Amino acid sequence: MDATNDFPPTGAPKNSSCPIAPMLADGPQLGEDSFRRVVEWAPSAMVMIDLEGIMVLVNAQTEQMFDYRRDALIGKPVEILVPERFRQHHQAFRTGYFNDPQPRPMGVGRDLAGCRADGSEFPIEIGLNPIATEAGVMVLASIIDITERRRAQQRLEDALREKTVLLNEVHHRVKNNLQVITSLLNLQADFAADPRLRAILAESCGRVKAMALTHQLLYERKDFSRLDLGDYLDRLVQSIRSSYRAAGNRIGLRLMVPEAEVQIDLERAIPCGLLVNELVTNSFKHAFTGERQGEIVIQIEEGKESSVCVSVADNGVGLPPDSELAQGSSLGLQLVQLFVEQLHGTLTIVRGEGVRFSMCFPKSMAEKETS
Repeated sequence: MDATNDFPPTGAPKNSSCPIAPMLADGPQLGEDSFRRVVEWAPSAMVMIDLEGIMVLVNAQTEQMFDYRRDALIGKPVEILVPERFRQHHQAFRTGYFNDPQPRPMGVGRDLAGCRADGSEFPIEIGLNPIATEAGVMVLASIIDITERRRAQQRLEDALREKTVLLNEVHHRVKNNLQVITSLLNLQADFAADPRLRAILAESCGRVKAMALTHQLLYERKDFSRLDLGDYLDRLVQSIRSSYRAAGNRIGLRLMVPEAEVQIDLERAIPCGLLVNELVTNSFKHAFTGERQGEIVIQIEEGKESSVCVSVADNGVGLPPDSELAQGSSLGLQLVQLFVEQLHGTLTIVRGEGVRFSMCFPKSMAEKETS
């Protein structure tokens, strides 16, 4: 079939005259032959219908897409290109469109399908444009076969699901492995005769628990990029409290969080949890000597420029002078400095009635790089 010359104007005989060239509002009428050639060589299927839904013009892409010869389409209702189960409703949609014809995509938010000559269906997108002609208002529909796009989208969705399952399994296995390490440390501590060694093993066990808790939350929430800092520290506080049950009600432990969630990324979560774990553990060990009573308060606040501030304060005996602190700096305080550096944050120590450690750091690595 010679597609460039075979332009049946309507369902009438090929040599009859049917004025369908569009009438331009700000210029002369576009020549019918020029209009037909523009439609014929369009990269998408083009179908023009009249007020009764009869196809008066189609192009070569329409023949190829729907597997019909042109003479089998011209003069036929456009509903033959619609899956049979949608045809009755399509007539109502078409009537409603002609009542207020405006250029727009068809079926926004709905899945549309075309029907080939053999009855097979395929997904499509349609754009509608009303055309004012000498024969009255007609509608030119531009139709795109989106089968390959849907397949590509499905492949991406399948790959994303596989990645999600894999990450979920990774966090679950890491959490389980860390729990095994915790059990081994506890077992070793039970067999240690030296109280100092038992204390060291207990501190190491607490650090491993803080890391395991991060992977546990990521596994539970199914969000592997960020987690709620308030929820994380709340679970961490409960774990620390259970480790210091011997203190009873003598030492209080309280967490203060803002009303809105504070989300941080995974790179920040682990060092932040380890940092809080070190500071709270140090307060339990050193701030309340003898039978001294008091309270440890952890507070989360939104900082400036997409940052977050976490403070740990107690009303215990306070820190020794700087000279003594430098000479007898414990592993815990050395780790505090290390974790602050990993967070790319700042540390402020305020002495007074007890001590207050305040750390401010960006919520994510991306925000740190752009600041």
